[in-house]
Amino acid sequence: MITTPTKTIGEIVADDFRTAALFKKHGIDFCCKGNRSIEEACTPKKIDPENIYRALAELPSGNNGDIDFQSWPLDLLADYVEKTHHRYVEDKTPILLQFLDKLCKVHGDRHPELFEINRLFQESAQDLAAHMKKEELILFPFIRKMTEAKRTGEPLRQPQFGTVENPVAMMKHEHTVEGERFEKIAQITDGYIPPADACNTYRVTFAMLEDFENDLHRHIHLENNILFPKAIDLEKEFA
Repeated sequence: MITTPTKTIGEIVADDFRTAALFKKHGIDFCCKGNRSIEEACTPKKIDPENIYRALAELPSGNNGDIDFQSWPLDLLADYVEKTHHRYVEDKTPILLQFLDKLCKVHGDRHPELFEINRLFQESAQDLAAHMKKEELILFPFIRKMTEAKRTGEPLRQPQFGTVENPVAMMKHEHTVEGERFEKIAQITDGYIPPADACNTYRVTFAMLEDFENDLHRHIHLENNILFPKAIDLEKEFA
């Protein structure tokens, strides 16, 4: 894969999601902080940017069958995010809350860090539920209206929130909060590695937490790096 210094990390991942694994390997945030260049992301981590460029160049051509979300109409992409990633959060959250509560009761005396993990995930569960409802009831319906208006040529009524950039800015801020929250969980769990005395529930819970974070990264990436920028550009066509 060939890239240039002018491209942001988010744009690189949007073009080819295989690059997400490369950035994650080096601890580079491609979703919440995807608006940075490779050089900007590498500097605080003391990583030689040339190593990243070299690894990107060594990727074989093509996207290995990954979905080309860049080519999707925005209403379809909003539907996909809602039905895939929002439902994932809704399905997994109650299970993880139950498991974490159980771990605190059974293993909390030997592993007090579980209480902090549980607290952080409870905050995440509450905030994500509210966040997704705002997207489903306010932002996504307007994105669908814009897509339909462009398709039919009908005029677009200005929303009560003024411009799509307003809810987008709020959603991106909330994404950053979630990204930082899960970064703390990953640190406390030492990268989701269960302790030697962990029972099966302990191991399953940590595996589920890691999977939850991975899904959240892809979820946020699709919104921050593809859906939101395209929605802002689409709105400008009606000006």
